[in-house]
Amino acid sequence: MNVRVAAARIIASVLRGEGSLNTLLPEYLARVDDRDRGLLQQLCYGTLRFYPRLSVYLAELLAKPFKIKDFDIEATLACSLYQLLETRIPPHAVVNEAVDTCLKLKKNWAKGLTNAVLRRFLRERVSLDIKLGNHRAFQTAHPDWLIDLWQAAWPEQLDQLVAANNHQPPMTLRANQMRCSRDEYLATLTEAGIEASPTRFSDVGITLEQPCDVTNLPGFAEGDASVQDEAAQLAAQLLAPEPGQRILDACCAPGGKTGHILELLNNQGDVIAIDIEAERLARVSDNLLRLGLQAKLLTADAANPASWWDGKQYFDCILLDAPCSATGVIRRHPDVKLLRKPADIAKLATLQLSLLKALWPLLAEGGALLYATCSTLPQENDQVITDFVRENNSVRLETVATQAGIATSAGRQLMPEIGGHDGFYFARLVKTGMA
Repeated sequence: MNVRVAAARIIASVLRGEGSLNTLLPEYLARVDDRDRGLLQQLCYGTLRFYPRLSVYLAELLAKPFKIKDFDIEATLACSLYQLLETRIPPHAVVNEAVDTCLKLKKNWAKGLTNAVLRRFLRERVSLDIKLGNHRAFQTAHPDWLIDLWQAAWPEQLDQLVAANNHQPPMTLRANQMRCSRDEYLATLTEAGIEASPTRFSDVGITLEQPCDVTNLPGFAEGDASVQDEAAQLAAQLLAPEPGQRILDACCAPGGKTGHILELLNNQGDVIAIDIEAERLARVSDNLLRLGLQAKLLTADAANPASWWDGKQYFDCILLDAPCSATGVIRRHPDVKLLRKPADIAKLATLQLSLLKALWPLLAEGGALLYATCSTLPQENDQVITDFVRENNSVRLETVATQAGIATSAGRQLMPEIGGHDGFYFARLVKTGMA
């Protein structure tokens, strides 16, 4: 399949709300030439990363918006604008490829329109930038509603949030200390000609100077390291499990935190990992198999423990990595800018609170629950924890033991950092008594 046709179809599907990059991209990567896979990823991720800005251009350049059935043409134009703005591809090549894509999409009527729009953009870019410069979505490449929420919650960090989200994220590894120390794995990477450096806050994290295919990482297949962002690595570290404890990893897929917990326990803990989707749980199984680790995996709904918990064996530690808006990992999932809607935030907060309420009875007295999200919105973080504590007299909030991020009233908020960790939130709750 032609790589630009594939990009147009993927982006159009995202625009229609038919799927995410995670669900759509794998099928198309398998259908394009091996040499074009990197380009396909670049076109999709780059175009969606800047789509709020590109859509402002298109609104100015087009006489009227496209119908849903023609979102593939809108996607072709947006993809072309991305290339003209952010890549070194010669402008004439971008225009010619866009026109050719219209033909391959069997929409000959769009050839002239596409050619005219792109050539007008090239002629008028300077004046367009001046005219559109005060438009907030144009300035930030983020939806207005999200900027409003960040402005209210994090006015001093707003510029950092925007800038980090519009940069490509680093590739970060977690050294498996059951097999080697971080320093030993750094030395192994150096011997392999791969430049890398230790992370600031995770004591097992390594950031690569340049991303690479995992097959090029020495010892990866044998379990020497895993790909995991530094912020996500802090979850197991902050949970602080001890050998012999009974531990629950709720909402565990794809299994990075499960693996890290088991590594900290030297594979000696009684770890139960659950996820509501069997397909996602299969990925957890694959990851643990590569690492040589064992946990009890259950396809189960964390919000309904009666369907899978025996009501007798309490947990010493619970990790609740709650479903969230993913506003802290937009740079890894830029389609969040299009797929997430303002009404989703309240719905997610309701779900998060319900998960907390459902899992709290499973925690032993004196046990700890670590609440984590990859969100940067207080509505999903501090407010959820505050609401839970207000309704429950058997909980004590503990200080989150990391210097990463910002201390909040209930936990710790990490902002995405250029070249550093993703956006994340942690709160640590200790059970002071049994109901």
